[in-house]
Amino acid sequence: MLNIQASDVLSAAEYPWRQVAVNVAASGLEIRTNSGENRIINFVKAKIKNAQRTMANGLSEDLYSAGTATNQMGGLQHIIADGSGSVQYGVGTVGGINASTFAFWRNQVFDASVGSVTPSATTIENSMMLPLWLACTRGMDTPDLIVMDSVYFSYFENSQTSIKRYASADSAQAGIVSLKYKTADVVYDSSDSGMPASHAYFINTDFLELVAHKDAWMEIMPELKSVNQDGIVVPILTQANLTCSNRARLGVMHS
Repeated sequence: MLNIQASDVLSAAEYPWRQVAVNVAASGLEIRTNSGENRIINFVKAKIKNAQRTMANGLSEDLYSAGTATNQMGGLQHIIADGSGSVQYGVGTVGGINASTFAFWRNQVFDASVGSVTPSATTIENSMMLPLWLACTRGMDTPDLIVMDSVYFSYFENSQTSIKRYASADSAQAGIVSLKYKTADVVYDSSDSGMPASHAYFINTDFLELVAHKDAWMEIMPELKSVNQDGIVVPILTQANLTCSNRARLGVMHS
């Protein structure tokens, strides 16, 4: 007899919008001093450009964060969490789902200290990356992007000295330094971007997405004039969050 009971194939994860703003302020004195045909720069435009760079740097740090700051999006340290102690999977509540209760919502973890592995060029591929790759793989679902800090990327590149495989020419032209591990691009990111030390994230981009509001992605708002001061303020807004639909296919390697 066939079991005709319906299967629960979807579990809803909900991610609240997070909004950040950078305010560009300029006094009337500064604007008038840098006006006219002989001005060296467009003062307000230069300030806005620098503010956009500041916001981009802040968003980069947020993307790697644990999401613990006020109104901060939950980054990779939140969604692809480190294990604690001997636990080789990430728990915590992500998208409103508690991974301590629901095992299907736990990301994969390889902690070198638990496995008694000393990270090096000779151990990083077979002893560290391969076990995590296998844990993150299910059928055709495999990681397609691996992001490493300087320590792990150096180990991995040195391990590939005789068989280096670089990513596509398009990646090189875009200024991305990347190698290949199986079907995944392996890229380096610095601690200045927010990447935690001695970490590597195994990402399946089918299940991880940065969702941004169409009306508030580094959106330059109309300038606001002060009613009691000689100056203007130009807000720059971003409304977004990092979302995940399948934590079990994502992994982190650390020591």
